[in-house]
Amino acid sequence: MNIPTRREFIKTTGQFAAAAALAGTMIPKVHAAENNTLRLALIGCGGRGTGAVRNALSVPNVHVKLTAMADVFQDRLAGSHERLLKQFGRNVDVPPDRRFIGFDAYRAAMDCLAPGDVAIFASPPAFRWVHFGYAIAKGLHVFMEKPTTVDGPSTRKMLALAAESEKKGLKVGVGLMARHCPARLEMIEQFRGGRIGEIIALRTYRMHGPVGSFASRVNPGEMSDLHYQIRRFHGFLWASGGAYSDFYIHNIDECCWFKDAWPVSAQALGGRHYRGDFADQNFDTYSVEYAFADGTKLFLSGRSIEGCANEFSSFVHGTKGMSYNSGPGQAGKCCIYKAHNAAEDEIVWKSSPRPENSYQTEWNLLIDAIRNDKPYNEARRGAEASLVSSMGRMAAHTGQIVTYDQILNHDHEFAPDVDKLTLDSPAPLPAGPDGKYPVPQPGIVTTREY
Repeated sequence: MNIPTRREFIKTTGQFAAAAALAGTMIPKVHAAENNTLRLALIGCGGRGTGAVRNALSVPNVHVKLTAMADVFQDRLAGSHERLLKQFGRNVDVPPDRRFIGFDAYRAAMDCLAPGDVAIFASPPAFRWVHFGYAIAKGLHVFMEKPTTVDGPSTRKMLALAAESEKKGLKVGVGLMARHCPARLEMIEQFRGGRIGEIIALRTYRMHGPVGSFASRVNPGEMSDLHYQIRRFHGFLWASGGAYSDFYIHNIDECCWFKDAWPVSAQALGGRHYRGDFADQNFDTYSVEYAFADGTKLFLSGRSIEGCANEFSSFVHGTKGMSYNSGPGQAGKCCIYKAHNAAEDEIVWKSSPRPENSYQTEWNLLIDAIRNDKPYNEARRGAEASLVSSMGRMAAHTGQIVTYDQILNHDHEFAPDVDKLTLDSPAPLPAGPDGKYPVPQPGIVTTREY
């Protein structure tokens, strides 16, 4: 059987896209509801979803209103609603009959919207393709958090949906906000103008203590295993792609943006340390070498261990100098050195001081595109960045060299029936007799991650 290559696959949408074609081939050029209010539905009411609503409601010179909310957990929805209502008052119009709980709650929330309104997806990434397909069918614009996929099969689904959303003219934002960082955009102009010469290598670091639900213990039994894994989704590959995909994707995506290419393969190291009775699937350290088609390498170092030196930065080495940027994709610091030593007296260019927050900027741009019918769709790029993240993660978890085409066409779907889950379903990842979950075993389990 001929397996499609990356180039061949991107030219097609596959049969999966047909499932999203329920609303016709094009949506009307709707500029929100008839009363000129752009309505939002939030699916996934944790901290990131709540933050996305804050940004949406803070877009200047436009009337935006939150009208529906959905989550699996009542307490998270209630807490999010309370905080948003306190901050934004009447722009949060979500009475009890528009607050929905359960795995099918996303449908009910989006059913409260009209074509041209906006659905926000901030639930664990495993559910992204399910929610996106329904939004396309409803003719809704979308903002979705990263990563948008966790494995090869879910990426194939998302790429097909991305093509369908493009065909319908939908506006789609993906939460890789570094690409909207003003300082980084300034630095990109320097790259394209030849300031550092030809790029010869890139390196990026994300090293800190455990974050989010990275380190999870055995389920204490206060909730079902399914609910426990969703509640602590950073610890489980099926739900989030693990901490690697959920956090390192920012570093990986920005470096690929600097290089203006996706890598074609990855080889990696990784391991677990001092884990005791922790039951999650994450490695504590990752060291990944990504290779681009021209032979250029991107080196990623990731670590989640307390008491170690912290670093959150990226470097681009060129034939004429080196660039540096630090911190998440907000008002980051960016500069260029005349050589390859990060010494203050070697700086030849600095980004302008800017107060902008890229979380807000990405929403300003998305709403402007919706209001003025400008091209704006980050779904394909979000899926590709997610796939490249999975490629490096799989290389570390298997101990093998993994290519872009291999991860794209891989048959291991971590949660193939995620669209069929109910509140009473078993978890996609069964626990062993000791309550622990299968972890990657490089060199032993070499064709899949667990």
